[in-house]
Amino acid sequence: MLLGAAGRRPGPTGEDALTTDSRAERDEAERDGTAEDAETIDGPRRWRRAAARAGTVAAFLFVLAALVLPDEFGHLTPAAFVRVPVEGIAGVALILAVPERARRSVALAAGGLLGVLTVLKVMDIGFDAVLVRPFDLVLDWPLLRPAVEFVGGSAGRAGAIGAVAAVVVLIVGVVVLMALSALRLGRVAVRHGRAAAWAAAVLGVVWVVCAAFGVRFVDGVPVAARSDAVLAYEHARQVRDSLNDREEFAKAAAVDAFRDTPGDRLLAGLRGKDVVLAFVESYGRTAVEDPQYAPQVGAVLDAGTRRLRGAGFGARSGWLTSPTAGGGSWLAHATLLSGLRVDNSQRYRTLVNSDRFTLNRAFGRAGSRTVALMPAITRAWPEGEFFGYDKVYDNRNLGYRGPRFSFATMPDQYTLSVMQRTELAKKDRAPVMAETALVSSHAPWASVPRLVGWDQVGDGSVFTGMGKGYDAAWPTGGRVRTEYRRSIEYTLNTLVSYVETYGGDDLVLVFLGDHEPAPLITGPDAGRDVPITIVAKDGAVLDRISGWGWQDGLRPAKDGPVWPMSAFRDRFLTAFGG
Repeated sequence: MLLGAAGRRPGPTGEDALTTDSRAERDEAERDGTAEDAETIDGPRRWRRAAARAGTVAAFLFVLAALVLPDEFGHLTPAAFVRVPVEGIAGVALILAVPERARRSVALAAGGLLGVLTVLKVMDIGFDAVLVRPFDLVLDWPLLRPAVEFVGGSAGRAGAIGAVAAVVVLIVGVVVLMALSALRLGRVAVRHGRAAAWAAAVLGVVWVVCAAFGVRFVDGVPVAARSDAVLAYEHARQVRDSLNDREEFAKAAAVDAFRDTPGDRLLAGLRGKDVVLAFVESYGRTAVEDPQYAPQVGAVLDAGTRRLRGAGFGARSGWLTSPTAGGGSWLAHATLLSGLRVDNSQRYRTLVNSDRFTLNRAFGRAGSRTVALMPAITRAWPEGEFFGYDKVYDNRNLGYRGPRFSFATMPDQYTLSVMQRTELAKKDRAPVMAETALVSSHAPWASVPRLVGWDQVGDGSVFTGMGKGYDAAWPTGGRVRTEYRRSIEYTLNTLVSYVETYGGDDLVLVFLGDHEPAPLITGPDAGRDVPITIVAKDGAVLDRISGWGWQDGLRPAKDGPVWPMSAFRDRFLTAFGG
């Protein structure tokens, strides 16, 4: 008996009674904040458990917000986050169904993928807010350089480097935190498998019902969310299309009815005319028709029509559909001049490295001197050679000595004044085809010039006191819309005043918008139509386009014909051909 008593080991009690697996489960439960044996937990451990529960709640909210985050700027409202994401339901089902040894890897992979999709959503939101379209994973990387340069212009080189570093850290942080959050929630779901399965089943039924009946709290944002699945599919398809885009564009560029047309058969209807082609920054249909802007802008257009008629000029106006919105003016310029739809950076690069016959080259072949006035260009611009200009005036050689107007390096009046003094006022010269970008109506509309007497413009010093620097803050609240409207009024009045002051029998002015401004100005779903107007004193010029269906005057008819901007080159060359 003594030997038996001495040989018997005491049975395990308390924590020693736990198996290795159960102890690991308890530790995980405490880390995730789901332990239930509160009676035996001391103070410090109770605080740790409370912190762990807060971490689990934070992980849940982080993942949920990522799943229901809309990918369009206009849908970012609190109600848009009150939705049921089908991907979350599928994720719970998946983590419960996979073998135990694979759960960790599956949770981390799913969370990492969700993190990447969340970053992509944020990029889409940003592009939608500015360019009214989603981010292109293949074609849009070159656009990040201007964004960095914009930051550098206002915050300096160190600020730009810091901003880039912060963005990289934020992206990596989102992906890593999302993966860890998914792992944490996966452990909780497995530990409470039956409750998690019931919750997924109930939410699945709710999702199906909401999807079937189209329930939504925000227009265009259904309660039955599947935005991440759709986002992944749409961007995968976009990648495929973007990779094929170069070949499709090359095929379109190979077709050109005017490439070999002799000069004596080109633009005969404009022989001897000076043609000024002016792109008005951010001048879109919204400026002409939206109730916020239409009364004042319309009044300027109607008054301008009367003023020009008084000076002996007629005008016809219509609509073109720009390939871009919110920005990317160079894409619109290239589209109109080449007769090809240039709606991304890859197409633009392909175009300017080709031998495409541009509208500028057509004027040159017909005997005109071709010039460009580009006040926003501040460095070498090799594309000028492609377009076929005999002379390029930019910020470096326009001779401006006045203040900057935020983005605009100089007022539009100064740009037109230089064109007149250096090119059109010369005697014994060839006809001139001048293309210019009028940028006083460019975002952020922080400072709008005032018209001065044309004989006072000089070197631009007269504008001292009117401008603001490149880093000028955006106007606050609704005032940004007012300043946008005022900038459009300024440029339109400047064009009318220029024609009144300098216009003669041989002047033909073609002015149009390059694109609509950002949704901040237009609101959602604004479209991409821009007005275009041809002004001439010679009635024969306007007779050439009488079959176009354009409205008399500077204001296009609301229901007037709308052409793609890429169609203008061929229609123009046809109308004014020999």
